[in-house]
Amino acid sequence: MGYRPLPEPTSARALFDYAAIPWPGTVALAWGAWLPAPPSGERLVAAALGSRQGTDGLLHGPVVRTDDGPDDPLEVAGQLVTAALDHATALGISTVFARPQGLDRVWVRLGFIPMPEVALPAGLAERRGGGLYAWRGGSALWTLRETSPPA
Repeated sequence: MGYRPLPEPTSARALFDYAAIPWPGTVALAWGAWLPAPPSGERLVAAALGSRQGTDGLLHGPVVRTDDGPDDPLEVAGQLVTAALDHATALGISTVFARPQGLDRVWVRLGFIPMPEVALPAGLAERRGGGLYAWRGGSALWTLRETSPPA
């Protein structure tokens, strides 16, 4: 299994369509996982995309094809989210939101915490969903309330 940024995010479109995951309006980061495909190639079997508004980001996916894909799809999902978080941090994104998608074990393992839907910044709220998780530096010890430095 190989993990690397997607040079062209739209190459993941078929995976998102296959899983019926809405395509983001704007893509700020994109990661994929490839399996070898004989005789001399590879095929994209998983992807995670991210959109951005200022220092906030929304993770779309990860989407992992399981019918002919990796043996451990949750591990692949975790690796993609880890890569996306590292990339988001390098881009200056401090808070990453994600939809649950039944990946609670992945979110909790990586330090995401459940958040109310209203916490999602308006610019990232392309659609309302069935919940939200948020990550800020891998620590569950934070709050969304911004604090001002003492005067």
